[in-house]
Amino acid sequence: MPGGKLRIIDQRALPGRLEYLEIDTLEEACDAIRTLAVRGAPAIGCAAALALAAITEKSPTVNQETLLKEIMEDARILMESRPTAVNLAWAINRCTARIVTGGSGGTQQIRESLLREALSILEEDIKLCARIGEHGKALLHNGMGILTHCNAGALAAGGDGTALAPIYAAHAEGIKLKVFSDETRPLLQGARLTAWELKQGGVDVTAICDNMAAQLMREGRIHAVIVGADRIAANGDTANKIGTYSVAIAARYHRIPFYVATPYSTFDMSLPSGDRIPIEQRAPGEVTSFAGVKTVPDGVSVYNPAFDVTPNSLIHAFITDRGIIRPPFQENLLVFQDIQL
Repeated sequence: MPGGKLRIIDQRALPGRLEYLEIDTLEEACDAIRTLAVRGAPAIGCAAALALAAITEKSPTVNQETLLKEIMEDARILMESRPTAVNLAWAINRCTARIVTGGSGGTQQIRESLLREALSILEEDIKLCARIGEHGKALLHNGMGILTHCNAGALAAGGDGTALAPIYAAHAEGIKLKVFSDETRPLLQGARLTAWELKQGGVDVTAICDNMAAQLMREGRIHAVIVGADRIAANGDTANKIGTYSVAIAARYHRIPFYVATPYSTFDMSLPSGDRIPIEQRAPGEVTSFAGVKTVPDGVSVYNPAFDVTPNSLIHAFITDRGIIRPPFQENLLVFQDIQL
């Protein structure tokens, strides 16, 4: 956070250009989250917490009570910027809880406490990613073909990501993998982002269209699927980027293990099942045009959910910072929540 500003990669420009945004206003932060300049559940949480600290640092308010009210209102607006990723609310609530319980030392202490908590969330996420990588690495071996959907790598988290963390950990030890990256329509996060960052990291990656995944499974070229998550209900139902459900169905048919890699912060134990997970609906323009060229006739209706929910019955296991969680999820996730690291 140079000069009190949050500096992030603008993921909208990738892979053509590597550009950065500097954020210190509420409007800039919300716009970056809504327009996917920053995306990926863990990254959204980290960015929102750090943005809240930057916004508060810039505020000229000197009255403690007034500043606290400002922070709570900014926090509310930030939490509404995207509804599905639970890490957003989780991170913001951690920050506001910290200043409410420790805000008796004046406005400067409030600002410092907010920044410390935001940086703590970032540092924790880096460590969580590393542990996910270590646990997931044990599931991989030389010659495996791995399919992933959307982007759940370093661009989507504070560290090496969630779904890509085991791949990076295995690659660092010389394990040779072949990664297939679904393009992930309509915004191509898999083609633009996952393929870009894996190539940067020296990992063997092939980009495929979303409708090619089942054929590769049929050909025996996919040995495991690893995806990330934006919110996971108490029974293990998992919301992730639209198209994940289709991949899970194809993987089950071909008897290929389907793994969800995730930190503890993505589990929402307040929701009994995936039916209760709010699904973000995005603008029709994301579907009706491609690279500025119209691809759908005028007047045609568009349905554009950003996420779908994969039922727990299709999930082989969760790769988490606290270990591998296998069925029955209803019981084992309760034990998982009690593990202290």
